[in-house]
Amino acid sequence: MNSRNKSTSSPNTWDRSGLPAWSFFNKEMLEQEKELLFRRHWQLICHQSDIPEPGNFITCDFVGERALIIRGKDGQVRAFHNLCRHRGSRVVAEETGTCKSAVICPFHGWVYNLDGTLRGAAQPGSLPDLDPVKYGLKPIEMENWNGFIFVRFQPGPQPSIHEILAPFDAEIEQYELADLLPSGDDYWTEDVAANWKCVRDVDNEGYHVPLAHPGLHDLFGSNYHDEPFTNGTARSVGAFREGKGRLWSVQNYKKILSHKEGLDEEHQNCWLYIGVFPNLVFGLYPDSVIFYQEFPIENGKTIQRGASYKFPKEDRQRRLSRYLSMRIDRYTSKEDEQLIEWTWEAAFSSGYDGIILSDLEYGVRSYHDALRVYFPILDAPEPPQGMLEEMNKDLLAGNP
Repeated sequence: MNSRNKSTSSPNTWDRSGLPAWSFFNKEMLEQEKELLFRRHWQLICHQSDIPEPGNFITCDFVGERALIIRGKDGQVRAFHNLCRHRGSRVVAEETGTCKSAVICPFHGWVYNLDGTLRGAAQPGSLPDLDPVKYGLKPIEMENWNGFIFVRFQPGPQPSIHEILAPFDAEIEQYELADLLPSGDDYWTEDVAANWKCVRDVDNEGYHVPLAHPGLHDLFGSNYHDEPFTNGTARSVGAFREGKGRLWSVQNYKKILSHKEGLDEEHQNCWLYIGVFPNLVFGLYPDSVIFYQEFPIENGKTIQRGASYKFPKEDRQRRLSRYLSMRIDRYTSKEDEQLIEWTWEAAFSSGYDGIILSDLEYGVRSYHDALRVYFPILDAPEPPQGMLEEMNKDLLAGNP
């Protein structure tokens, strides 16, 4: 099993106070997060098996950006801005579907080939000659990691997604991610009434699991542990406790779960989570693989998005175990949603004096440290209106 050393800092010396309350409702902070974190870091869109045939596509919108992932006639997967070069309309309006031989803008009928090149404009005599590449769909930086398609809208500080996740290569290889298939449940989205960082603060620690998540606690007992964010990733493991379990879902999950070929005994009996900064978590289970992520809309509104995938040649027994693991996950997600919203509400209270982190919440602290790399302003009082971006740039440059 992959293991990484926890911080060697003494528990009595690290800052337990968390992020300042103003950072959860300052509008300028949110806009800078959208720019520096969400546009300039890798974002997971789909798995290659979601678009198996030429012309299959999937779209995804977040922080003002619109992505179109489409498989060409040559079998290659490409990523483009979902943006017509004529007037900026969406060239594809649906979230998923198939363009049989071309992408046709629904506004004025400009036509693009499946490789993104411009095939032709409506009434071409009314326009100058248009180079098919120069006026084709604008590409987005894209990487395929074990079948998962990542994009980055603007150049950013992260290295290749392969390099970021390289520390887990040997462990993850057992799951044969490139061969995954859609579970048939489509992508799910959920509105959460909170700042997006509240989602991360709840998700980055297991201290709350025994009381807040009966299903997970029944499955793991005390066998759950988090590792801090290191070089943009984090790892958590929940090993199954001994015994049949107390809750119906857990009892039957452990009873029905069959051995997945290729998984060692340790991973056959645990749920493995891999977090990728700033907003992605993979869940690797013996019966399935999931991911979930969150995108800020505004302060007080966040969109959570996720999907689940099954292993090839899934038999009835594994399908039932996958259903039960998803059932446990659904309850957990709903339980977390309430905690996230309570965390958000606290920042507005006149009685809120900040937080104090437990030794078991070092995952939260290490994530906050990762945020401070981009936002040293988080260690300062709330900036005057209109000054946050400039003051943060000065701090990044080392100016007092």
